[in-house]
Amino acid sequence: MSTQKMNLTERYRALTRDLDWDYSYADRKEAFPYEDFEGIKITDWSKWEDPFRLTMDAYWKYQAEKEKKLYAIFDAFAQNNAHLNVADVRYVNAIKLFLTGVTPLEYQAYQGYAHVGRQFGGAGARVACQMQCIDELRHVQTQIHAMSHYNKFFDGFQDWSHMHDRVWYLSVPKSFFEDARTAGPFEFLVAISFSFEYVLTNLLFVPFMSGAAHNGDMATCTFGFSAQSDEARHMTLGLEIVKFLLEQHEDNVPIVQKWIDKWFWRGTRLLSLVAMMMDYMLPNKVMSWKEAWEVYFEEAGGALFKDLARYGIKMPEFVKTTEKEKEHVSHQAWWIFYNYNHAAAFHTWIPSDEELDWLSAKYPDTFDKYYRPRWELARKLEAEGKRFYTAGLPQLCQTCQIPMAFTEMSDPEQICYRLSEYEGEKYHFCSDGCQHVFDQEPEKFVQAWLPVHQIFQGNCGGPSVEEILTDYYNITLGQDNLDLKGSPDEERWKKWKKVS
Repeated sequence: MSTQKMNLTERYRALTRDLDWDYSYADRKEAFPYEDFEGIKITDWSKWEDPFRLTMDAYWKYQAEKEKKLYAIFDAFAQNNAHLNVADVRYVNAIKLFLTGVTPLEYQAYQGYAHVGRQFGGAGARVACQMQCIDELRHVQTQIHAMSHYNKFFDGFQDWSHMHDRVWYLSVPKSFFEDARTAGPFEFLVAISFSFEYVLTNLLFVPFMSGAAHNGDMATCTFGFSAQSDEARHMTLGLEIVKFLLEQHEDNVPIVQKWIDKWFWRGTRLLSLVAMMMDYMLPNKVMSWKEAWEVYFEEAGGALFKDLARYGIKMPEFVKTTEKEKEHVSHQAWWIFYNYNHAAAFHTWIPSDEELDWLSAKYPDTFDKYYRPRWELARKLEAEGKRFYTAGLPQLCQTCQIPMAFTEMSDPEQICYRLSEYEGEKYHFCSDGCQHVFDQEPEKFVQAWLPVHQIFQGNCGGPSVEEILTDYYNITLGQDNLDLKGSPDEERWKKWKKVS
C-alpha cells in the first residue's frame, strides 16, 4: 500500500468507488429490489458526484467544530435567562409550532435517508444518504436542545412528539413526509432532496431563522444557521441528483417531471403554515410571505427551471396558482387557527393596529379588501364579549389535510371545493393541485389518516371534543391554547417584565 497521503478528491473516490464490489454469489437485482420498479433507468452509477466530495473523517471534523460553538451559545442562552430577551411573548408560539411541526420531520428525514440509502446500487449515492441521515438526526437533537429552555417557562412544549402524531393541523407536515417515505427511493430523493431541500427549503429556514434573530432568540437563530450550513450541502446535492437522473436516460425525464409537479404543490401547501408564522406570529417581522415567495421561489426558482429546461424539464404545474396564492394564503391560514384555536396547542391573537397597517402596506391589492374587515369584526365581537370559536370539526382536504377553508384564487370570497370519486367513494380537496395529486395515485391517498375522520369514527377517544383534546391530544385546555390575552403565558410574562 502506498504511504503517500491522499488528497480530498482521492479519498472521496476511494470511499465512493474503490470500496464498492461486484457480486459473485448473489443476483444484483435481488440485492437492490427497489431500484427498478419506479421506471427510472440508471446506466452508470459512477457518474454520481457529490460536489463537496465529503469523506467521513472530514465530515466528523466539520460537524464537531460546529457543535462546540452551537452548544456554547445554548449554555449562555440558558444561564442568562435569555427567554426574557425575546421581543414579545407572542413569539414563543411560533417556536411551539416549529417544535411540534418541523422538528419531527427532521427525524422522518433521518429515517427516510437511512432507508433509501440501502436501496441504491451506486456506492456514491449510498454514502451521500448515509451522511445526510446523520445530518438530519443531528438537526433533531440540536432543535430539541435549543427549545428545551423554553419548556421551563412556557406552556405547550411538554408533549411535542405525541402531539405531532395526533393533533389535526400537525397531520399536514406528518402526511407530507409519510407520503415521501412510502414512495420509491428515487421519488423520495426528488421529493425531499430536490423539491423540498433545493426548491423550497429557503422559504422554511432563512426567513424563520432571520425572524428568530429579529426577535432576540439567539438559540433558535444559531441552531438554524448551523443547520442551514448542512442544508446548503443538501441543496447542492439535491440539484446534482436531479441532473444525474435526467442525464442517465431520456425515459427518466417524464417521470422526474411528474414527481416535481407533485412535490412542488405538496410543498407549497405545507409552507402555508410558515406563511402564517411570518405574517402573523413574529412580533418583529423580517419580510412578508409574499416578499419571501418572490425572492426565494420566483427569482431563485425561475433561474433554476431555466437551467433545467435543457433537459426538457418545465416549471411545476400549478405554479401560476401559487403566484395568486401568495396574496392570500397566510391570511386565510391564520383565520383558520383563530377560529379553531380551542383545538390547537398554541395561542392566537388579533393583529394590532400597527400590524394591520403593516399587512395593508405589504398586500396593497388584497388585504384591506378581503382581510382587514374580518379582523375588525373579530375585534368588535371580542370587545362585546362575543369572542367565538367554531364548534364543529372542519372537513379536511384528502391530500394536504388542511381544513377546506382556502378560497378560489380568482374569487377570494368563494371557498374552493373539488371532488373526485374512486371505487364508488367521494373524496374532497381544497384546490386543483391537491385533486390532481390524488387523481394520479388514488389507491395511495384513499388510505390517508385524516384526524377529523378518525375522531368521527371513534378512534380518538371521546365522546366529546374536550375529552379528545385532553386525553388523546394531551393538550391542557385553557393553558396551552385559546387567546394569548389572559393566558398563563401572558400573566407570567407580565410578571417577569413588571408590566400591567
